[in-house]
Amino acid sequence: MQFLSYSDKAAVPGLNRNDLHEAEVLFPPLPEQRAIAHILGTLDDKIELNRKKSEVLEGMARALFKAWFVDFEPVRAKMEGRWRQGEWLPGMPADLWDLFPDRLVPSELGEIPEGWGVKALDEVADFVNGAACQRFPPKEGEPSLPVIKIRELNQGVTESSDRVCTNFPEKHRARDGDVLFSWSGSLQCQIWTGGEGFVNQHVFRISSGGFPRWFYFYWTRYHLERFRRIAADKATTMGHIKRSHLAEAKVVVPRDRLVEGAGGAIEVLLDAKLLRLSESQQMAKSRDSLLPKLISGEIRVAPTEGPVD
Repeated sequence: MQFLSYSDKAAVPGLNRNDLHEAEVLFPPLPEQRAIAHILGTLDDKIELNRKKSEVLEGMARALFKAWFVDFEPVRAKMEGRWRQGEWLPGMPADLWDLFPDRLVPSELGEIPEGWGVKALDEVADFVNGAACQRFPPKEGEPSLPVIKIRELNQGVTESSDRVCTNFPEKHRARDGDVLFSWSGSLQCQIWTGGEGFVNQHVFRISSGGFPRWFYFYWTRYHLERFRRIAADKATTMGHIKRSHLAEAKVVVPRDRLVEGAGGAIEVLLDAKLLRLSESQQMAKSRDSLLPKLISGEIRVAPTEGPVD
C-alpha cells in the first residue's frame, strides 16, 4: 500500500483515519488463502518438531555427560558389580568397559576415578573475548558480516544487527558450531548456529587444541549457574565474571582414550541437535521471505482441494 498517497501533505506527513477506511487492500481468493496457510503452517510445524527433537537430543547429551563425567556412574557400577565385562550398561556399550576404572581416589574435588586428573576450566580451553566491533564499521559497498552480541545469542542475527568489515582479526570470527559464552549481563553458553559473524565484547569464543567441543562446552555449562550467582552479586547494572573465575572453576579430566571413546556418543547427539537447529533456521528464513510474496501475489500457489487440516 502506498501510504504517501494518502498523506495530507502537511509539513509533517500524516494519515487521516477516514482515508484509511477508504483504502483498498488486495488479498488472494479464499482457496488460495487456504493454500498459503497450508504452506506456512507446514513449515511452522516442521520447525516446532525440530525444536522438540533438539531439546530431546540436548537432554540426552547432557544426561550422559553428567552421568559419566560428573557422577561417575560407570565407575560406581563397576565397583558395585552392576557392570561386568562384556555386559551393556544403559547408554554404555560393552566395548567401553575397559576405558573406565573401577576405583575412586581422593582429589581436591573429593573422590574421582583413579587415573583421572583435575584442571582449571581455562586450562582445557581458550576463552577469547570479543572486540569492540563498533570501531570498524563497513564502508558503503564494502563486504561485511554481522556483529554477534548478547542480543544475537538470544534472538539470532536480524536485519537490525550491527555489521563489521570482514578484514577484522580472525580470532574474533565465529562460525556455525563454535561455542560462544556471554560473560556479562545474561550469562549463557551455547553452540552458535546463526552463520558467520564477528564476536563482540562481553562474549567469549571458546576453543581448544587438546579437548573436543563437547568436553569444554558441557564443563562450561556445568559451572554456568555458579557464574550467574557471581555475576548477580556484582554491584553494577551489568553483572559479570572475571577470568579469575574461569581459573577457579575446576574440571575432572578423564584419560585420553575415554575422552575419544565414550565422548564420541555425546558428540553424535550434539551434531544431530545442531543439524535440526540449522534446518529450522533455514526453514524460518524461507517462511519469512515467502510470506510477503505469497500475500502480495508475487508468487501464486494452486488452491488446495478440500479443507486444509
